[in-house]
Amino acid sequence: MSAVTLPSPAKLNLFLHITGRRDNGYHDLQTLFQLLDYGDNLTFKANTTSKITLSASLDGVDANDNLIIRAARLLQDKTSCKQGCAISLDKRIPMGGGLGGGSSNAATTLVGLNALWHCGLSLEDLAAMGRELGADVPVFVQGNSAFAEGIGDVLTPIDIPEQWYLVITPNVQVSTAEIFSHPQLTRNSPPIKIRALSGVQYRNDCQTVVEKSYPAVKQALEWIADYNNPLMTGTGASVFCCFANQTEAQQALDLVPKQWSAFIARGENRSTLHQQLGKIFTGASPSG
Repeated sequence: MSAVTLPSPAKLNLFLHITGRRDNGYHDLQTLFQLLDYGDNLTFKANTTSKITLSASLDGVDANDNLIIRAARLLQDKTSCKQGCAISLDKRIPMGGGLGGGSSNAATTLVGLNALWHCGLSLEDLAAMGRELGADVPVFVQGNSAFAEGIGDVLTPIDIPEQWYLVITPNVQVSTAEIFSHPQLTRNSPPIKIRALSGVQYRNDCQTVVEKSYPAVKQALEWIADYNNPLMTGTGASVFCCFANQTEAQQALDLVPKQWSAFIARGENRSTLHQQLGKIFTGASPSG
């Protein structure tokens, strides 16, 4: 097989607690990653030229900085692979929304090309490689909803009720660096134990700061609060709440004000990427 199209799913942070700050500026945190059945799609066409090309550019992102290109070149370098690939991106995940689009794209590239190029690396190998690209990449590589610690890269797979979510993204892009450097950011939340997880504990320590700096996020949270207890994912700008079923989620989606982008999605404990990869590359997908 020389070509394949694979999903690149979005994620939600069902909570985000910041428990400390390291000397290097990174933050220790705890979060619960919920993978979604909604996201981008990436098409990979292998070639023998060793060149990596991406047909869809992203506004404000230099090609050499694109995580898709960086992931493909990193896999080439680590495995001394001589093959190349023409990649096309069908982008649906809003940029700057805290939904993990760039990290997911990088993970799909690593996992997909590992299979397409027959590199033979394990998921652990690929996750370690992904950490060089970003803290959220490993959860998409591993492909399970997970409780995360450290800087978000120490993962414990966990099954979460596969609920339906309404996700709203205001027309703003929140700077992660700005939020994590904000002097008013909460950085001393007490750590919680995975066995003691409870929805009543769920909050996002970044949310108050983002609401003050980005009024559109606060407005979206206030609107969605009519349905359920809303939260912001990551450092925003996307906000979400859960529903008992698809019908209720769709009814709420139909009423979302037109100035916001929105979608509904079902939570998945196993990534749609890995579900599809197993069907396409039977016996050839990376071991976990």
